[in-house]
Amino acid sequence: MGPNAHSDARDNDADDDTPELVVIGRIGSAYGIRGWNHVRSFLEPAKTLFEYDQWLIAAKDEWEVASVEQFRPHNTGFVALLKGCTDRDVAQTYAGSDIALPRDALPHTDDGEYYWHDLVGATVQTRTGEVLGIVDSMMETGANDVMVLSGERERLIPFIAEQVVLEVDTNAKRIVVDWHPED
Repeated sequence: MGPNAHSDARDNDADDDTPELVVIGRIGSAYGIRGWNHVRSFLEPAKTLFEYDQWLIAAKDEWEVASVEQFRPHNTGFVALLKGCTDRDVAQTYAGSDIALPRDALPHTDDGEYYWHDLVGATVQTRTGEVLGIVDSMMETGANDVMVLSGERERLIPFIAEQVVLEVDTNAKRIVVDWHPED
């Protein structure tokens, strides 16, 4: 499926000049006593998150610009020190905050590659046009990504191009799948 950005993406609809924001990671709990935080990347490869000089951090219902002073791998993720974050108490105020970038700051995808953000909200239908639901979120399983659909019931459909996913039209927010409605 290629590059992905998390399905919790927030759109800034305030006015037409506000850029569309895509959530690319999340700040976790404080790490140590010197202002570091755990950080989870939603990008592939994960380390790509740190190639961006500035992040937008969701803080108190608005976006705040933040810069990473240092980062390093830690266990299965990363820890990072944000500029101006001097101790554990300050670091803890960022815990749970989304990390976002303007959509146009992200690389363009190749044919057949999609950001998760582009798939969320799409109507999923069978070859015959039967609607199975709306993509509510995406889930990474290791083997392949999975679309989580809401509708008359929740469905989990693997995102396997050409086998299960036959067509994706991001402009029309429509995905055609080879999937039996009873599954």
